Amino acid sequence: MTDLPAPLRTPVHVAPMAGGPTTPALVVAAARAGHFAQLAAGYRTVDDLAAQIAEVRDATEHFGVNLFAPNPVPITDAAYDRYRDALGVEGLPDKREDDDAWADKVALLLDDPVPVVSFTFGLPDADLVWEFRKRETITMQSVTNRAEALAAAERGVDVLVVQGEAAGGHSAVLDPAAEPLWEPLPELVRAVRRAVDLPVIAAGGIGGAADVEAVRLAGAGAAMVGTLVLRADEAGTNQTHREALADPVFDRTALTRAFTGRPARALVNRFVREHEDAPLGYPALHHLTKPIRTAAAAAGDPHALHLWAGRSWRAAADRPVADILEALLT
Repeated sequence: MTDLPAPLRTPVHVAPMAGGPTTPALVVAAARAGHFAQLAAGYRTVDDLAAQIAEVRDATEHFGVNLFAPNPVPITDAAYDRYRDALGVEGLPDKREDDDAWADKVALLLDDPVPVVSFTFGLPDADLVWEFRKRETITMQSVTNRAEALAAAERGVDVLVVQGEAAGGHSAVLDPAAEPLWEPLPELVRAVRRAVDLPVIAAGGIGGAADVEAVRLAGAGAAMVGTLVLRADEAGTNQTHREALADPVFDRTALTRAFTGRPARALVNRFVREHEDAPLGYPALHHLTKPIRTAAAAAGDPHALHLWAGRSWRAAADRPVADILEALLT
């Protein structure tokens, strides 16, 4: 089995979660407990990202940064306007497309290298991967199937994060029109390991020590958790989302395009149910629904908020992240 590079050789990793849950405190606490975590560059300005990197670096050199690699999903003006009208909220923004300041964030990480950079949504080109390698930055790529793993390997990345369908939040699927297919995570890990000679980290639906053991026996060098730490003391998860994760009113999750125009797993609330036929269109729909989601979080309304959650969300607990991660090793 191909081993993980030395900085990543810990049984448990913490996933980068954009939009607030991942904080410098979470990354540092995971590192101090002997685990590995990444900052989430998604939706942050370059200045905010630089400040977070500086804060983490003051405490540890054991961290990474995740980038959204450009892979836009265009939506026509007419389809956008129809969905905006269907939302029934006044004052929602006109269509906005962007690439999450990709070039500026890449430039920051090339000028001031960090130990690890990972990519999701799209693939970096081989030349960029080489530029990071010259700076001794380890590169990781999120993939959801064998074909994506092969494509990532061709770009020259060092490590694959194999994400199963049970993962909370956005799916890393490279073709957002093709929702990820259900397959037990250990089986997905085995399929990727047979196809590609790269070290693997397994993510998606990890809820306990037995799940960690299962993916490691399947050939993964480590397991990665996200939903499991959403209620951690150090996480920046907003209070409405935290409470919803423990609320018995929410009894299932589903993949939905309703909030961002890209498949993402969330607790099923009113917004998800009312917009089951939401179109593809990322990041335009992310920007469209942001005012609704911001207002819902402030008002404590979980039914209009994106309650990202993987299938093992019931295992999330209000505890220090070090305790949550330690329990995965017993």
